Amino acid sequence: MSSQRRLETLLGHLKGGRAVPQQASGVSAAARDSRYRYTLDTGVLTADQRAFYEDNGYLVIPRLVSQAHLDTYRERFGQICRGEVKSPGMVVMRDVAIAKSEFVAEEKAVTKVQDYQYDPVLSQYFSLPEVLRYVECFTGPDTMAMHTMLINKPPDPGSKSSRHPLHQDLHYFPFRPADLIVCSWTAMEPVHRQNGCLVVLPGTHKCDELLPHVYPKWEGGVNKMYHGIQDFDPSAPRLHLEMGPGDTVFFHPLLIHGSGMNRTTGFRKAISCHYASSHCHYIDVSGTTQEMVAEEVIALAHKKLGKDFNITFQDTWQMRGVCVKGERVNL
Repeated sequence: MSSQRRLETLLGHLKGGRAVPQQASGVSAAARDSRYRYTLDTGVLTADQRAFYEDNGYLVIPRLVSQAHLDTYRERFGQICRGEVKSPGMVVMRDVAIAKSEFVAEEKAVTKVQDYQYDPVLSQYFSLPEVLRYVECFTGPDTMAMHTMLINKPPDPGSKSSRHPLHQDLHYFPFRPADLIVCSWTAMEPVHRQNGCLVVLPGTHKCDELLPHVYPKWEGGVNKMYHGIQDFDPSAPRLHLEMGPGDTVFFHPLLIHGSGMNRTTGFRKAISCHYASSHCHYIDVSGTTQEMVAEEVIALAHKKLGKDFNITFQDTWQMRGVCVKGERVNL
């Protein structure tokens, strides 16, 4: 069977689920409360935690993931960097400054592992019960793991390329509604301003607007797919999220956030997953500010699979998505 036929067969299986109206949320009326828009009543979040997320668009849960789990992910990352293991669909990335220099061995050469959803070890992260019980507070009971990363932010080589520009994650996602999408981001070691912790603009999720993103015009170069918001209020308050190992922040896909340079001599590791309700629906991004993302993703797919491969932006997401709880409906 040809590669194209295998892809068509796989997508046929993925699309063969039960048809439901795209507007369905999968959330019971009991979980809905008119006082809250962004969180659901699952009995996990306190009233104060729900109010904080509603107002700020993020919530930090201290020590949510155990050190034993973090050590397992760290060891697996090392195996991947050394070429000892490979997993289907996984993308191994290097910093633009490192890529232009001489070869750097093993972990120092890799700045990010993306799409680890089919790796038998790293995929354990997005299925952790202690993580999912919080995720359900935002997505409801039918939950998909849609986008996965292990980030190994390198010491900045002097080009400032270890920065991540301010952005909204929804820019990368062709599915809606945004309020049923959430990211879990777990620090694997102490994360602080010196090694490039996350910086957030609290409350910016409430703007209800996906802002235009472009590649920043940085002198030292910009990493692939590191798009940044073109126009935002530079006077908006910023908060640096300093976190300890296992601390996990959950945040809304419209929250403006980024990260600074790593000014230390060590690497800063974190593991993350973007979840969405399986009742979300795909949208056509043609003619929108997201079209540039679609074009880049399809170009990368053609580079890997061949330029004659017939694949769409939606196809790439359907192949990535994994149902981690409940039923797979639309996504």
